[in-house]
Amino acid sequence: MAHIHWFPGHIAKAQRDLKEKLNLVDVVVEVLDARIPDSSAYKNLENLIGNKSRLILLNKADLSDEKYNKIWAQKIEEKTCAPVIITDLNNQKDINTIIDKIVEITNPIMLELLKKGLLPRAARSMVIGMPNVGKSSTINRLIRKGKAKTGAKAGVTRQQQWVRINRKVELLDTPGIIPTTQEDQKRALKLACVNSIGENAYENEYVASELLKLIVEMGYEDILRNYYKLQPEADITIENIALARNWIVKGAQPDVTRTAQFILTNFREGKIGKITLEKPLE
Repeated sequence: MAHIHWFPGHIAKAQRDLKEKLNLVDVVVEVLDARIPDSSAYKNLENLIGNKSRLILLNKADLSDEKYNKIWAQKIEEKTCAPVIITDLNNQKDINTIIDKIVEITNPIMLELLKKGLLPRAARSMVIGMPNVGKSSTINRLIRKGKAKTGAKAGVTRQQQWVRINRKVELLDTPGIIPTTQEDQKRALKLACVNSIGENAYENEYVASELLKLIVEMGYEDILRNYYKLQPEADITIENIALARNWIVKGAQPDVTRTAQFILTNFREGKIGKITLEKPLE
């Protein structure tokens, strides 16, 4: 059986960098991929962020199955006691909702500062998450609503700048990338399916083949058959999809290399359909 070998370098340094950023903020905006809400969540985040306020975005909802989104959001809220917003970031209303929720979450913190006799200031926030869950897109959409960079804070490198979103919210303009080794192969597979793991860590044929199985297990077999024009009697395999498209290589063999990449791209771009790869937690 193939394996996904993913061990990001400098994990200790990445965690140290993330903790330094966390020390500067009042609220953490954690981004999850709505297609794999469990696998894209960092299991030890509570230990990393301590008692920081937290807002969770169930992102890429335009690519996931709508019938699971609300159920997942409710389950995650119950588990984490943090508010969850379902987002696709193509909707300006989602951006406004995120900003309003950050203000709401940080109101008690701002009131405490006033009680201590400190001058009022904007709440400081940062966006964190696994690779490719939509952190940078979230930051870019929020910044587009913002006005101007407010400069570096003490103890922050020059590259890290604060952007004033409105008079009540500031955002660190660099994402916090969650560093982790991936020892759970089922989780690693799902992260590879949504392109959260570098392609050097796996073979496309293996991941595409497992992705097809996952999609069938989740009850989307008809969607697959229709999209790839597979006959009812044909097994759903890379080889049969290649043959259906007449992608043949030397020796009249199906072109599995080309087809595997094609399947992964189709899924990642939502072309096959709106698909969620994990059922909500019990």
